[in-house]
Amino acid sequence: MIPLCVLDQTPIPEGVTPAQALANSIDLARHCEALGYQRFWLAEHHASQALAGSAPEILIGAVANATSRIRVGSGGVMLPHYSALKVAEQFSLLAGLHPGRIDLGLGRAPGSDQRTAIALQQDRRQYAPNQFPQQLAELIGYLEDSLPSDHPFHAYAATLPGRPHVPEPWVLGSSPDSVAFAADLGLPYCLADFIAPRLGELAAAYRDQFRPRHPGDKPRLMVAVWTVCAETDEAALRLAAPARMMFAHLLMGKSISVPPPEVAQAWLADRPDVARAFASRRVVAGSPATVRAGLEHVIKEYAPDELMLVNILHGHEDRKRSYSLVKEAMTPVAA
Repeated sequence: MIPLCVLDQTPIPEGVTPAQALANSIDLARHCEALGYQRFWLAEHHASQALAGSAPEILIGAVANATSRIRVGSGGVMLPHYSALKVAEQFSLLAGLHPGRIDLGLGRAPGSDQRTAIALQQDRRQYAPNQFPQQLAELIGYLEDSLPSDHPFHAYAATLPGRPHVPEPWVLGSSPDSVAFAADLGLPYCLADFIAPRLGELAAAYRDQFRPRHPGDKPRLMVAVWTVCAETDEAALRLAAPARMMFAHLLMGKSISVPPPEVAQAWLADRPDVARAFASRRVVAGSPATVRAGLEHVIKEYAPDELMLVNILHGHEDRKRSYSLVKEAMTPVAA
């Protein structure tokens, strides 16, 4: 059975406080650990009415404290906002507190609109330059103590607070650039099919371009897929409606809390153009049998080493039930 993982974006349902949304993420992590999921990653988004996870490094610590076995990580840290040394220190500390359980997923998207990206900068006179490849290489140098001896920051690797434990770094993305970053440094790669679907050629490119950094290193691919499961196809499509309404508002420059399903269904019914706008997105939604068939198609397309599931639902218990049903559907029946 392929390992199943969870990407949690800490949704804020209408009528629920952001603080309760954070508590929901912790509760969902406990639930997914009990079900046998392998990883539980927390996303980074800023200035959002819909998503509460603005500081995954803090939420990772809370989730890791509340669980005991599941790997916990970032999906991901948006590295262009931060100093590579600061991220290395944060995740080294987490790894020291929770040895063998911390993942460091790294992305180069802002996780916000451009105005918010500027607000996050210390220097707001201009947009920060895109130095993701250099930042990524420096960060790996700290974690592995592999910076050249003449590098001005070489000595800092020895000061990381979680030594000898380190997080497992991953590159996140859905573009040829992110594939190149991961392959060039010999890092595991998480491909965001839920953002840009049907990118089997990127999976092949990652494997072809992979350059092992250590003897024995091999390419490792995880694919993140939008997945909603309920007892029937109709029920799952109903649960999926709030995220469609929320994202439609986001495309219009508006941030809203996750609406109830009946509100979202009525809103979408009046706007058939919205349905057409989302037609190219892959959403594996339906009964356990339907979802199993959809995920098996994804597995055939990408041949991933792990599968990561992501959804945004209004009801917290509906989210928990969705992950329960998917795990049951994807678990082989004992002979």
